[in-house]
Amino acid sequence: MRSQSARRTMIRAAMAAPYLEREEEYELAVQWKEKKDQAALHKITSAHMRLVISMAAKFRHFGLPMNDLIQEGHVGLLEAAARFEPEREVRFSTYATWWIRASIQDYILRNWSIVRGGTSSAQKALFFNLRRLRARLSQGSEGLSSTAMYREIATALKVSEGDVALMDSRLSGPDSSLNAPLLEDDSGSADRQDFLVANDPLPDEMVSTSIDDERRVTWLNTALDVLSDRELKIIRERRLQDEGETLEALGTKLGISKERVRQIETRALEKLRAALLTAIPDRAAFVS
Repeated sequence: MRSQSARRTMIRAAMAAPYLEREEEYELAVQWKEKKDQAALHKITSAHMRLVISMAAKFRHFGLPMNDLIQEGHVGLLEAAARFEPEREVRFSTYATWWIRASIQDYILRNWSIVRGGTSSAQKALFFNLRRLRARLSQGSEGLSSTAMYREIATALKVSEGDVALMDSRLSGPDSSLNAPLLEDDSGSADRQDFLVANDPLPDEMVSTSIDDERRVTWLNTALDVLSDRELKIIRERRLQDEGETLEALGTKLGISKERVRQIETRALEKLRAALLTAIPDRAAFVS
């Protein structure tokens, strides 16, 4: 009740504020820009609070408190006053409208849902125009399917049909808590989160795997030092690449037969196994 009373008082004050003539508005804007005259700023913003309230009312169907929308619009009004250039001979209301709307829209995008949306200009246009376009298409075309409607909206707003479908599903219902029970009774039913399946490994498993991988790499690099240059080349070409070379291709490179390459590879692998087992006898499970 107190907030409603405060809002009514604010609205009455805004509507009672006198309009500014072009010359007076220009003089006040110059005083604020050049001298930072707070009284001039207050007079300009007070005269345009009715514009803020009018703009906020256009977004009340998003379900956010009207007081908050007005406050955010006032922030946009102050931003417009800080950036206004009176020498361009544009009315302040024309310039401020964009900043007021942008501030209110940004507030709605930040608070309408816990899931951040509308991060691009196209997504913002989709968020704020989807309901209006859908209502217009529903009235103008009876029996229009959802697919056809999404196609029309996507074309009008220059977004994909998938983006339209996703935004429509987000706007069709409120956020739901993962801790909310599936049944609205006291039967002790499971929460929504109990049915969310995560196939990714747990954080401690990921850390453990990462540490083990680093250890294996260190042990392997140490063991490779026991190989000769030709053995090392064959092992690298055959075993340490995503697509290993064939015995025949390596034989051609080294000027030996593919059978000789196989023999050198077998001997090199035995040397590697012996080096690894000698260095880390309790880690035999890592040597295959």
